[in-house]
Amino acid sequence: MHFLLRVSTRLMRLRKKTIGLIIFLFIVVSATIAYLLEPDTFQSWFNAFYWVMTTMATVGYGDYFAKTVAGKVLTMFLYIFGIGLLSLVIGKIIDSIAEIQRQRGAGTLSFRGKEHVVLINWNKKTQAAVDEILCYSPKCHIVIIDESNRHPLEHMEQVHFISGDPSADDILLKANIHEAKTAIIFGDARIDEAALIDGKSLLVASSIERIAPHVHTTVEIMQEKNIQNFRHVHVNDFVLSHDAISRLAVRAALQEGNSEVITQLLSRQHGDDIYEIPVNEAWITYGDAFQALLSQGATLLADGNDLSINRKLSEPIPKEARLYVVADETTYKRIAGK
Repeated sequence: MHFLLRVSTRLMRLRKKTIGLIIFLFIVVSATIAYLLEPDTFQSWFNAFYWVMTTMATVGYGDYFAKTVAGKVLTMFLYIFGIGLLSLVIGKIIDSIAEIQRQRGAGTLSFRGKEHVVLINWNKKTQAAVDEILCYSPKCHIVIIDESNRHPLEHMEQVHFISGDPSADDILLKANIHEAKTAIIFGDARIDEAALIDGKSLLVASSIERIAPHVHTTVEIMQEKNIQNFRHVHVNDFVLSHDAISRLAVRAALQEGNSEVITQLLSRQHGDDIYEIPVNEAWITYGDAFQALLSQGATLLADGNDLSINRKLSEPIPKEARLYVVADETTYKRIAGK
């Protein structure tokens, strides 16, 4: 018993590859011995291999069994050592799965996917962003980078977590920032000073632009005076924190019902949404596009950031036009041919 305990302890300390090689050799050698001992019983080496596997797995179908004394001794040997080795493999597999889950929860695993969305700094706004992204694209993969040491949404398989400083190159590379579709930087709510929050966000944005300049970057900014600094590092879009909320509150107070319309346009979860559509070659003027889209249940809203195109219906649509409409998802897919 002491000998078996020492052997099992040493086996548990071996690397997984070493254990796998030992078990593979054990099965191959056992199958070869079984076939040499009883060639008439097994008829081929593969049948002996099959018998060894079913014996070690304690299945024992009974289609093959040892008939000689030597064969039965080998069978008892497989009962004692073979089943123990197989149990060791199963235990190692379970340990590996548990270790992967532990690393996933601790945020130490690297992400290998592509076209994912990277969200930086965890707070309630990030939670709302996750819900909105998955509502917009249910199959989209999301990577959250935060300096906490626990996955905030461990129950969601599509949400990966990286623990660490989001401005550090190794952490961004763990999030596979090179293959990301977009990155959204939220202000770090753990910092009290607005200027310091913007300073950290600027550092993160600079790191992303240096490592992966092709990734679309959006940043939440606390102080309007810092906008020029973010423009200097080529941030694609920025949102003034609290600015949109303040303006929405004023609209709700002074124009009843106005805020509900804006809220619907801000979230895919409610009502219609804003979509970019391809320009149809048959449309010469904005008026052509307006009438064609209206007949399909969509309203032409803007060309890029120009919201005045409904006063330019007679003007031709430029080649570089980016048309946006207000419609539901079904209408958008029909117009876009998806």
